[in-house]
Order: sequence, then structure tokens, then C-alpha cells
Amino acid sequence: MDTAVLEQMLDETFDQAVVHHGYTNYMRDYEVIVYATAAPRTGITPSHLRYLFRYCVEARCETSVSAETWRVSLDDRLIDHETGVDLDGYVWGVKWHDLYPGAKLLPESEGTRRWSKAVGIDFHEVRIETNAHTLTLVFSDLQVSEVPVGYTPFVTE
Repeated sequence: MDTAVLEQMLDETFDQAVVHHGYTNYMRDYEVIVYATAAPRTGITPSHLRYLFRYCVEARCETSVSAETWRVSLDDRLIDHETGVDLDGYVWGVKWHDLYPGAKLLPESEGTRRWSKAVGIDFHEVRIETNAHTLTLVFSDLQVSEVPVGYTPFVTE
């Protein structure tokens, strides 16, 4: 996949919202579902976009929430927006994460070179940063498509 095209696709995620991420139900590809919006004056309709990182050989997810915030965010009432909205702590129940500073293609690494050599196709590494998680993915190809409202990633077609 051309790195310039890949970088452009990733740039379009800046300051949007991640509403789901994880391996697909067949466990080869990694998907990030983004709720994409624009300023109302643009007339662009919001949409749910599926960023499908194909041939994902490595996926790391780390919290970007501080230990101090975690300490005050363990109450299960915080996993529901209605019961957590007036509590101190991180309200997990908003069910989305702000894609800021966003997604960035990383320079070629030992890992991408190793996988490229072993499998015989190009691999890339991306870092996706949100206000709650940092994802690092090693993959070969990226496909972006719109999914319907209510898309359920784990339903078999």
C-alpha cells in the first residue's frame, strides 16, 4: 500500500470519535469504527466509518488514562452514562473516545521489516491515540468503508 495514500487516510481520522476497536470475528484483521462528523455549516452528514487494518499481525492496546484517574474511575456506575455522569472519575459510559491527537503512520521498524520479509508483502505500523487508549498496529493494508448505524462488529454475515 502506498504510504502517501495511507497517511492521507489516517489524517482523515483526526479529532473524530472511536466507537469500537478490536479484531474482526475471523481474527485476522483489526477494525476501528470511527464516528466521523464535520462542522454543521459544511452540510456533510455524519457517518460511521470502518477502518479495516488487513493482515494485522500485531495489535497492542494501552491505556492513556492516568493511574490517578483510573483510581477514581473503578466504580461500575461509571460504565453507564446515566449513572456515572454526576460522579467523579472517567465516565466510560460515553461509549466513544476522542481521536486526538489521532492516527500516525510510524517509520519502518525492525518489526515491519521482519514481517515483510517473512510473509513477502509490505507491512506498516500505525499509532492511534485517543483520550483513553493508545493502539499500535502492524498490518499490511487499510480499507475504509461506511457502515450502517447500529453496525455490530461481531455478527456473522
